[in-house]
Amino acid sequence: MKHKLIDLFSGCGGMTLGFVHPDYCGRFESVFALDNDQAAVNSYIANFGDHAVCDDIEKWTSGELAERIPAADIVIGGPPCQGFSLLNKKRKGDGRRSLWEPYMDIVALSGARVFVIENVQGLLRADEKRQIEKRAKTLGFETTSALLNSADYGAPQTRKRAFIIGWKMSEVEAVSFPPEPTHSANPERTGLPRWRTVADMIADLPAPQEFEIRDVPAPLNLHFRRNPTAKSLKRYKAVPPGGNRFDLQRNAPEITPPCWIRKTSGGTDLFGRLWWDRPSVTIRTEFFKPEKGRYLHPEQHRPITHREAARLMGFPDHFVFTGTKIEVARQIGNAVPPDMAAAVARAVADVLEMRARRAA
Repeated sequence: MKHKLIDLFSGCGGMTLGFVHPDYCGRFESVFALDNDQAAVNSYIANFGDHAVCDDIEKWTSGELAERIPAADIVIGGPPCQGFSLLNKKRKGDGRRSLWEPYMDIVALSGARVFVIENVQGLLRADEKRQIEKRAKTLGFETTSALLNSADYGAPQTRKRAFIIGWKMSEVEAVSFPPEPTHSANPERTGLPRWRTVADMIADLPAPQEFEIRDVPAPLNLHFRRNPTAKSLKRYKAVPPGGNRFDLQRNAPEITPPCWIRKTSGGTDLFGRLWWDRPSVTIRTEFFKPEKGRYLHPEQHRPITHREAARLMGFPDHFVFTGTKIEVARQIGNAVPPDMAAAVARAVADVLEMRARRAA
């Protein structure tokens, strides 16, 4: 039997994919998911079934809706990370910081034996981490936490994320965490397969021709380009392989934004090209804007496409995304890389099954 899973703040289901799909962990079954983004929920339903709901999580912690929370072995999810993010300059007092509270309410309502919270690095330094651990203890959970690099677990992206794992001390053996890496930046030293690279994931794709999502088979349905201005195209061409905004300034100062010229430090990824032989940088929700990060194609004079971004997150081509271009980009950028989720899933599944084996 597979372990029953609830995914809160599920997005399109990148984390669920890592837990439930046989190509990843495959030892879990999704029974309920909740998110407040309708397009993301539609994607979740398209991939995992019609048990996902678009709603405010706080409505599901009391009354009639609370009674509809199904029993589950595990609750996973990432309360919105903007409240902890260093990119949020006004993060102190951000209401989104408290969404872990209804998350923990649903952990209790579901009778889960394990929970997994995923978030940005800032969570591990935040007061909320201690509050989560305190609430977990009152519910009978022991906790541990770690910072994981998704590239260490087979994702083609150096995305660093914080995880808090909780387990019912009376029902589950201690979780061995963090999981052992499956890939390495130094395979000669570790004996592990090397990190997966940009070339591994997107080198086979042809140059994109269209400008919109198309009703054609994957991968070309999401493999479309932007329509840059003449000035933007000149800027792209001024950035050499591996380069960034400083190369643009050296090679074409006349078309470099004045604010970049005035800012002589920081932002080394802005207007940068991805490297063929490395994993991608963190894919965010506006990866189609090279001024937001290192999102230019390694060779072609354009930003990466939605399909390329999805592959660099670790999504297989068969994964279904629904919505507009902006909505799909948001789903991709907000997702948990499925390969990293799978590593966590395997560690959790091992301890969930240990007690059953001993009882048998």
